[in-house]
Amino acid sequence: MNKITRIASALALALVATLNHPAMAAPVKNIVLVHGFFADGSGWQGVARILTRDGYSVAVVQEPETSFAEDVKVTTRAINAFDGKSILVGHSYGGMVITEAGVNEKVAGLVYVSAFQPDVGESLATLVKKTPPVSESIKATADGYLYVDQARFHADFAADLPAADAKFMAMSQVMPTVQTAGAPVTQAAWKTKPSWAVITTADRTVNPELQRFMAARAGSKVVEINGSHAAFIAHAEAVAKVIEQAADQADH
Repeated sequence: MNKITRIASALALALVATLNHPAMAAPVKNIVLVHGFFADGSGWQGVARILTRDGYSVAVVQEPETSFAEDVKVTTRAINAFDGKSILVGHSYGGMVITEAGVNEKVAGLVYVSAFQPDVGESLATLVKKTPPVSESIKATADGYLYVDQARFHADFAADLPAADAKFMAMSQVMPTVQTAGAPVTQAAWKTKPSWAVITTADRTVNPELQRFMAARAGSKVVEINGSHAAFIAHAEAVAKVIEQAADQADH
């Protein structure tokens, strides 16, 4: 066998090896964070800093919470703005949004944090009625908006945050429409996408038993944190760790 023949043979073998053993896809490097009721995107600041430090590109969605359809639309816009696939993360009501928006082909996986994981036809309101929270501090205004009683906000929403921080969150809370809470999902992305769930065991806003039921139904990989509903703020390192695991393990 002459030198040219040997080189050609080696190249052919290398090509066959490449076809039989394709290179592993790189981990997902885009993260889209979606907030829930009564909070806004600033609550993700700690998580976003960690993810950015670790080399991820992060988008924080500021959904208006005036309608479920609009919230899905602005989340979809954030997903599509990235090149390549993303991990979609939702806190609380944000879980409703990512369940619908997550069917986007650019979404590689879903992370639910103290979140609702609805099935098709379920709304936040129907899930809450199924397994009510300990708290009864959520009220409705005369014109159809929801809010958390400021006097109960620290205990019921953000018990593991300093009192001063919880007080400011209470004063600046975003009030969603009652209509948004009653809107059912029409698609459930967790049926076709891998999912992770951070269960907050001291949560007084979304019953931990409801969180466990929804995560089990979805087949989510579960991590439990002894935290309040605001654990995405108070336990940012633990939450970011789950998101990074999802980015590393999701289908690319």
